[in-house]
Amino acid sequence: MDEFHYRGGVLHCEDVPLHEIARGAGTPAYVYSYAALERAYREVEEAFSGLDHLVCFAVKANGNLAVLRALASLGAGADIVSGGELYRAMRAGFDPKKVVFAGVGKTEQELKAGLGERILMFNVESAGELEHLERLAHLHGKRARVALRINPGVDPGTHEHISTGNVESKFGIPADEALSLAERAKGFRCVDLIGVHQHIGSQIVKVAPYVESVERSAALVDELRSRGFDIRYLNIGGGLGIRYRDEETPSPAELVEAIRPTLAASGAKILCEMGRYIAGPAGALLTGVLYRKRSGERSFIVADAGMNDLIRPSLYGAYHEVLPLDEGADQTRADLVGPVCESGDFLARDRDLPDAREGDVLAVMNAGAYGFSMASNYNSRPRPAEVLVREDRWAVVREREHYPDLIRGELVPAFL
Repeated sequence: MDEFHYRGGVLHCEDVPLHEIARGAGTPAYVYSYAALERAYREVEEAFSGLDHLVCFAVKANGNLAVLRALASLGAGADIVSGGELYRAMRAGFDPKKVVFAGVGKTEQELKAGLGERILMFNVESAGELEHLERLAHLHGKRARVALRINPGVDPGTHEHISTGNVESKFGIPADEALSLAERAKGFRCVDLIGVHQHIGSQIVKVAPYVESVERSAALVDELRSRGFDIRYLNIGGGLGIRYRDEETPSPAELVEAIRPTLAASGAKILCEMGRYIAGPAGALLTGVLYRKRSGERSFIVADAGMNDLIRPSLYGAYHEVLPLDEGADQTRADLVGPVCESGDFLARDRDLPDAREGDVLAVMNAGAYGFSMASNYNSRPRPAEVLVREDRWAVVREREHYPDLIRGELVPAFL
C-alpha cells in the first residue's frame, strides 16, 4: 500500500491525517513515512538476495538523524561524501565498518576523521587523494582501506547536473588511468587497495547504462586481481530512479537481475549506494497557501514553501506531484510559487493543480530525497520542520528554525 493515501477523503501518511501534522507542526514541513523507508530498503535488500552484499544509504539524499537511525537499525550501511555526513552517520548509530566515504574533494580533516573512525573504505577519486591518505595513515599509525572510483565513461541518460559517469565529469578516475594508479599504490605502506567503485549518476531510469558500466568495473576487478591485488569489493554505486511523473523505472530486482551474472562472476562483495530510491517516495512537503493572484492570463498560487525549501524544480526543472489534503478538489491551471524574491522560485509551473484557496494546505509529493538536505536560508528564511510518522504516531524530528538561528555564529567586530 502507498503510505501516502486518501482515507475518508483526507490525505494520510500511514495512519495519520496530514491535516493533523499541518496544524501541530505548522507549514512548511517535511513529513517522512517510516513504513515507506523500511519497505524500499527491504526491496533493495531482497533484490541482492543470493549475493554477498551491503546496501549503503546515500546520506546526501536525506541526512535527518531519525531517518538515518531508522535505516541503521534495519541493517543498512552509509555512503557519505563529507565529514559532516560522517558525523551524522556516527551519531545515528551506523557501524563504521559499514561506512564508505566518497567525494572528489575530501579535506585532510575529513580523511583523518574517516581514518579515526576506522570506516570500511574510502572511495579514492584522484592520485593526490591516494597520496594524502598514505601520508596521513602513516603519520597516525593507521591503515587506509581504499577502492578506486573509476569513471567508466558511460552516459547514464539523466540530467547533466546529476550525471557523474561521463568522461567530462569531475568524478572518478578515468578507467584507462586506474591501472597505473593502482601500480603506484603498491609502493605505499599504509594503503590497502581492496575495491573498485563506480557511480554514474542519479535518477537513472534505464538498465543499459548500469549493465555497461558494471561490466567495465568488473573487468577492472579481474585485471587488478591478475596483478596481485586483493580486490574484495565491487561497489556499483546508486542512482536508481523513482517515478516522479510518468517515468518507466526499473525495480531494484530488475536492475540486479540484469547485472547478476557479472556480479556473481566477480567473486566480490557487492556494495550499492541507494539514496533517492529509499527516501524519495517516503517524504512529502506540506505547504500552506498564502495568496491567490493573477498577472495577465497567468494564475498563481502563492505558498509558504519556496525554492529555499525544495530547490529541485528550480534547479533541475524537476516535476513533483501536488495533492490537496482533501480529496476531490477542483483543478485549475496555475503556477505554484513560493515567497522567495526570485523569478525562478516555483514548485510547479503552468500545471493543472488543486484549486486551493488561502489557508489551504497542499502536499508536494516524492520530496523525501534531496528536499530538506538541499534546503537553504536564502532570503533569510528559516528552514522548515521535519516530521517522522510511524503507524498512528508522529513526532517532530527536526525543529523548525527561528530567526535567532539565522544569525547564530555571526559576529559584529568591535571596529564597527
